Amino acid sequence: MTERSRGRPRAFDRDRAILEAARLFWRRGYSGTSTRALTAALGLSTSSLYAAFGSKAGLFEEAVRRYAERYREIYRRAVEEQDVRTVVERVLVDSVHEFTQPDDTHPGCLVSSAVMTDSTDTLDTSAYVAELHRSNRQALLRRVERAVEDGELTGGVGAVALTELVQALWHGLSVRSGLDATREDLMEAARLAHGLICRQLGSPAS
Repeated sequence: MTERSRGRPRAFDRDRAILEAARLFWRRGYSGTSTRALTAALGLSTSSLYAAFGSKAGLFEEAVRRYAERYREIYRRAVEEQDVRTVVERVLVDSVHEFTQPDDTHPGCLVSSAVMTDSTDTLDTSAYVAELHRSNRQALLRRVERAVEDGELTGGVGAVALTELVQALWHGLSVRSGLDATREDLMEAARLAHGLICRQLGSPAS
């Protein structure tokens, strides 16, 4: 191996860099993650990090958007289902799958970790996450309202109440995924919740 090849910097992998940064932010929060820790984890100099992402805040925002948008897509797919019971199932089960992706491809649920409680430096990102939650809730609420209008729900459950219940379950599963709950435990909990909801909703109209 020549001196030239031995000293050649490794190719920059943006996806891998964002994943590694997201892991640090997930564990330490925005304020607790120093630029030095980021450059060490990503194998970049400070100038290279700034050239690629603009700033530490820019890297944080890109990491949050990269992984948070997956949850928006889960809701988008779910509300397209024909049966509202399947809508609820898809939101809960598919989200558990996303919360518990293997560590080598996913940093954990940034949306429910330090993102929501960090410093004012991350105000733009916090606003984005708040908008994401509103968007997901509205998409689900509109779908449930349509189910009520179409006579899908016969158990006397209101659209707002059902939507709030699903959202509360979603947030709880998200938080538990960052603690000591396993994928199997969370999946069992999600399916139990779905079964109980379906029982309350009554039989679909024929």
